[in-house]
Formats: sequence, structure tokens, C-alpha cells
Amino acid sequence: MKKLLNIILVLLIVSAAFSGVLLAGCTGSGSEYGPEIGKLAPDFTLNGLDGQEVSLRGFRGRPVLLNFWATWCGPCQMEMPLLQAVHEKWAGTGLVLLAVNLQEDPVSVRDFVESAGYTFPVLLSPGNDVSLAYNIRGIPATFFVDADGVIRDMKIGAFFNLSEIESKLVKIMP
Repeated sequence: MKKLLNIILVLLIVSAAFSGVLLAGCTGSGSEYGPEIGKLAPDFTLNGLDGQEVSLRGFRGRPVLLNFWATWCGPCQMEMPLLQAVHEKWAGTGLVLLAVNLQEDPVSVRDFVESAGYTFPVLLSPGNDVSLAYNIRGIPATFFVDADGVIRDMKIGAFFNLSEIESKLVKIMP
């Protein structure tokens, strides 16, 4: 019986691996855009906390650190002071930091940002169009976009120190 279970397990693993190889060619759209390293970052236009419309395309020519987050997310809360430090240290070098809040009430987001004293731009994504375009499955999620609009690195999960963020910034900074 144990031998039969081992054979079935091996067959399942092999068939899963093989189907992944076969399906990989069918799932790609061939698009130059997408939430993958080496592809153009999907464009979006969202309102900031200040009410101004912001488009990712508007920052072409400048590197962008794009962070997806929510106020209820503990790891996001832990990461926010690091993002503020990056904003303060790197803004003079041309780096743009955009924090995209996902589907929360603007008043709650504003209160959270103001109470902590964060000064980087916060954008509001009330629907799920942007999170779907970036295939956000967990937050925080951070994308490092170069001056040409190409994603050069990404991280799902929180950063724990400034040097970890800076090690990824070097991939997009001139």
C-alpha cells in the first residue's frame, strides 16, 4: 500500500511539473506590460490625498518606488517609517516614492498618514483595477521602477531596515 502511495505521489508531482511547462506557453500574453521584472510597469491614474490626479506615466524619466499598503496591515505599519526615511534621504536624487493605499476610506487614510507625520505622496485606489494590474496577492508589495518605466525589482512583504530597501534602489537609480 505504501509503495502504491509513493508511486501516486511521484506521478502527481511529475504531472504537476509537466503541466506547468506546457501551460506556461499558453498563459503569457506576450505583452511588454505587466507586474514582472523586465516589463513596463502598468500605468494608472489615481487621486492623491491632496485630491490631485497622479499618473505613473507622468514620472517617466525618474525612478519610482511604488508601494502598495493598507492602514490595517501590521507589516505595512512597521515599514512606513522606513519609507519615510527613504523619502527624506532620496527625494533630492530624483527618486519618486508613491504609496498606493488599497480600498480604504480616504478619511481613515488621511488620519493615519497625518498622525504619523508621513510626507511622501499617498495615492488612493478605491477599486481593484490597480491591484489586479499589479497582481497584488499580499501587502505590503513594493515595485522598483526605473526611469524608463520598467520594473527592475519587487518585494512582497515588509522591509525590515533601510539598507534592505537601498540595496534594491541601486537597480533603478542613475
